[in-house]
Amino acid sequence: MAEIVLDGLDLQSLEEVHDRFARVLDLPEWYGRNLDALFDCLTDLGEPVTVRLLHQEALEDRLGPRGRALVRLLRRAAEENPRVTLLRK
Repeated sequence: MAEIVLDGLDLQSLEEVHDRFARVLDLPEWYGRNLDALFDCLTDLGEPVTVRLLHQEALEDRLGPRGRALVRLLRRAAEENPRVTLLRK
């Protein structure tokens, strides 16, 4: 099972978030690197993946509206695809 750790104390940009997902999930080079593309990838996954969201408040503070949109996207993806597990601490 793949695991992606998103620590709000470490991440500086949404581009870093896309880098982590692309690397861990081995997304193709044509991956759109935007939230819509990320949502599509997560809801289409056939293999299980766990997303560990640490220090959510710090992530939302750093990334602002895009950070809050990312958190909403992760919740929705976990609701729509049982193979996606979102753990928040």
